[in-house]
Amino acid sequence: MLDLNLLAVFARVAESGSFAEAARRLGSSRSAVSKAVAKLEVALGARLLNRTTRHLSLTEIGTAVAEHGNRILEEAADAESLVASLTSEPRGVLRISASVAFGTLHVAPALAEFLPLYPNIKVDLTITDRLVDLAEEGYDLIIQVTGQPQEHLVARKLAPVRRQLCATPEYFHQRGIPQTPMDLVSHNCLDYTRSGEQGRWRFAGPEGDISVPVNGPLHVDDDEALSQAVLGGLGVALLPTFIIGKDLQAGNLQAVLSEYIPVERHVYAMYLPTRHLPTKARVFIDFLIERIGTDPYWDRDNRDDTQKP
Repeated sequence: MLDLNLLAVFARVAESGSFAEAARRLGSSRSAVSKAVAKLEVALGARLLNRTTRHLSLTEIGTAVAEHGNRILEEAADAESLVASLTSEPRGVLRISASVAFGTLHVAPALAEFLPLYPNIKVDLTITDRLVDLAEEGYDLIIQVTGQPQEHLVARKLAPVRRQLCATPEYFHQRGIPQTPMDLVSHNCLDYTRSGEQGRWRFAGPEGDISVPVNGPLHVDDDEALSQAVLGGLGVALLPTFIIGKDLQAGNLQAVLSEYIPVERHVYAMYLPTRHLPTKARVFIDFLIERIGTDPYWDRDNRDDTQKP
């Protein structure tokens, strides 16, 4: 097998353009560097350098070998960096931007468990629905609910965002439980103004997509505010289970028509595509994934009441 140490020496010679400068960078002697290059040429059976008394230049083969040598050195450095990141104690300030509802309900509470595990990490958490610029604003992570992650970022999926059509049991007792999406035309449908076409709700049925005209006394641009109106008995709404999961589990809300509602969005942790994610960010993402679980804790036992035996 080719001696990689010889290849590393040659790469430094090719980079610096002289034996003397390569020796200085390597902390070696000029003669040792020259001998290493000569030995590599013998091993390869090819001349790598054109030598004169005043100048060195790469042969065509030497140029190709130098390119491979540089890549090997980069990979070796990356391997060292990766090992260091995996074995070193996570530390430093972790700057996170999280969407308002998910950040408030699930990220902030998780920090009470996470930070005692990593005493050398401090968290700077920004709760906002604004799309922050990771590079310009210095954030390590964005935690966002979206149907399409930002293309220039690496995205790790944390959880599906399931929506439920729901109201209070008292509301359904008074108005009746809808058996099909078209039954919603006779209900108070409370509209979330940031998604879809206003005045129409779309569902995915066995025979294809269904578009239902809806009407109601409230239009609101915040899911949490909408959930409070639904809990107050005002009407029916499509709400994320990461907001209403506890109320479904407690029986404060009742879900219907779940089989008609597809998963369209997910919660993602997104970060810049650097070679190695900082340890502090990696351990937090891993912590969230484990804490949430493959079946998110807010979705457990939240089956549509109309589907329960």
